[in-house]
Amino acid sequence: MPMSENTLFRLRSGGVCRVSGIHGAGAGRRRLLEMGLVPGTEVQVLRRAPLGDPIEMSVRGYLLSIRGDQARQVAVEDVR
Repeated sequence: MPMSENTLFRLRSGGVCRVSGIHGAGAGRRRLLEMGLVPGTEVQVLRRAPLGDPIEMSVRGYLLSIRGDQARQVAVEDVR
């Protein structure tokens, strides 16, 4: 993954983005896709734990919390 690419981990609380892809392979990637983080899905970061991990977000009408290492696998683009 290029260092300049935006990931879900870099998004601030209140930020809105669209998933552009999932990096990685295997069970971790499949699990993120099963949770609804598929390309084209709009995501809003609601809040972060005091140390930044986990991250709570709104995805497809439900609340989802994921770890920072998982959020780094989700490539995103701005919604504009």
